[in-house]
Amino acid sequence: MKKIFITMLSLTITLSSLGATIEGKVSERNSLNSNRIIDKETGNGIGNAKITLPKQNYQTKTDREGFFELDTSITGPSIISVQKDKYKPFTMTIDEKAASKPLVVGIEKSNATDISIDINMHHLGDNTYSELSANAGKFLSESSGPFFTKNFVLRNINLSKPVYLVIGSIMGIDTLMARSMGQNKFPNSYASPPEVYFNGNKIAEIQINGDGQKIKIPPSLIKKNQQNEVTIKTGRNLMQTSYVDYDDIEFMNLIIEN
Repeated sequence: MKKIFITMLSLTITLSSLGATIEGKVSERNSLNSNRIIDKETGNGIGNAKITLPKQNYQTKTDREGFFELDTSITGPSIISVQKDKYKPFTMTIDEKAASKPLVVGIEKSNATDISIDINMHHLGDNTYSELSANAGKFLSESSGPFFTKNFVLRNINLSKPVYLVIGSIMGIDTLMARSMGQNKFPNSYASPPEVYFNGNKIAEIQINGDGQKIKIPPSLIKKNQQNEVTIKTGRNLMQTSYVDYDDIEFMNLIIEN
């Protein structure tokens, strides 16, 4: 199977610890200096969209015109999630600099063939990572292990059109390419890339951190109207040979697009 190397980021925007979720207030606002969720196609504001920042255990909703406030502290890279009925779940990575300016986020309506596989935040690895690692200290939860697997049924899929697995946001990758792009601070060590499998077949290696990374799924691997399986395996520290040192990563929002 030919390997696909992801080397580009795709953003659709203009521009802690576990505990009780902090609910942000919803206030009616109509200002060019406010954060806003809009329909990507029409540009109209989207009301009652759910905004979540898992790391901060914070959530709020947009007002009827799509405006919202982020009444929480953002330090370092954080993933922000947007959910709204009839729209594709959306995530992106922001930091304190981005949060200090108005965010205008365009989200897309979902198609009948689109499938949201998982909208939750997942931490893979062994809970051992350096402060030099990409986004170190920014992980939300304890690791669930070195891999993630999810089963789902693909209905109404059109195999005559391209089918993609989209990873909404992923952080913590410490590959050589990520190091060369300044995404971590390791002087001379690096990890192998996370691997993505579809129905037991390797379809991609993810080299860098980022948002909206698309992986094309070979049609021959897809089982229409049957159970399919996606697996994501984290990489390993290639400079550590005395024991297996898994790279700690977090990702959120897996979608099948057709």
